[in-house]
Amino acid sequence: MVDSPPQGETLPEIAARHGRAYDTLRAQWSRHSAWPAPIGKRGRFKIYDPAAVDRVIAEHFERQAVELEPRRLYTAREIEAMTGVSAATIRADRSKGRWPAPDDTSGAAHRWYGETVTTAMTGRRGYRRNTEG
Repeated sequence: MVDSPPQGETLPEIAARHGRAYDTLRAQWSRHSAWPAPIGKRGRFKIYDPAAVDRVIAEHFERQAVELEPRRLYTAREIEAMTGVSAATIRADRSKGRWPAPDDTSGAAHRWYGETVTTAMTGRRGYRRNTEG
């Protein structure tokens, strides 16, 4: 009787399923202390239990979309404190067209409405729209 190989996913398959780069999984995520142990091998790749991988990704890598007041204005520093996306990342992403222009530029600090930030955050990889409540 021949044993069938364990069912699982390789890092490239996990990366594709989660819409992330293989290098991100290989160099960062799979080195996290909570990453599950491989359950076998397929070719040159280790394979992992998809359910265990999904738990680790949900607990350590995915970020829930933050609930912001839609018509309140927030500075980049306030956005950083509430979402974890640094003010420097916001500035860099603005220069690359990956973050919306500020809704208010009249003061010393640029500010965005909560609804603008929420839309920008749900468009970023690694963020899920909060479907509770």
